[in-house]
Amino acid sequence: MAFLEVFLIALGLAMDAFAVCLAAGTTRHIHGPRPVFRLSFHFGLFQALMPVLGWLLGSTVQRWIAPVDHWIAFALLAFVGVRMIRSGLDPAGEGLTSDPSRGATLIMLAVATSIDALAVGLSLAMLRVDIVYPAIVIGIVASAMSLLGIFLGGRLGQAFGKRMEVIGGLILIGIGVRVVISHLLA
Repeated sequence: MAFLEVFLIALGLAMDAFAVCLAAGTTRHIHGPRPVFRLSFHFGLFQALMPVLGWLLGSTVQRWIAPVDHWIAFALLAFVGVRMIRSGLDPAGEGLTSDPSRGATLIMLAVATSIDALAVGLSLAMLRVDIVYPAIVIGIVASAMSLLGIFLGGRLGQAFGKRMEVIGGLILIGIGVRVVISHLLA
């Protein structure tokens, strides 16, 4: 598989991670190198590992995963999105109480944004493409796009405050809806 093909696939897969990091960057928790590293590293790691997992599973499990993968992604993104909206609308001004770069929230976001990469891995297995090179490129591109999203989200969060947390939550829910619609219309 040519580099350009792999890069375009990686870029397409990284868009969800970029949008989620854009939303997460608007929260008050993503300041300093540690949370930025955690988000970008985990998003890149999951984006790299999911195609490998999909490739290993091959076509035998595809019939069980395909009917529900989009609903899983939607549920995870909607859950986190609703929490961000609640936090942004909180009159007490507390903001998001959990750090999206830690714990269960981090894992949910990483899984939700990388489910499409699992399907790509399944497709690559059916095409008999070696998975190592594409997985590495997918992971690097996802990490880079995550960093960009965090940076841009931080700038927007500084400019617009808690309103960006509401917008970030709506973006996450919108991504989940897009995932469901794209799977239902495909």
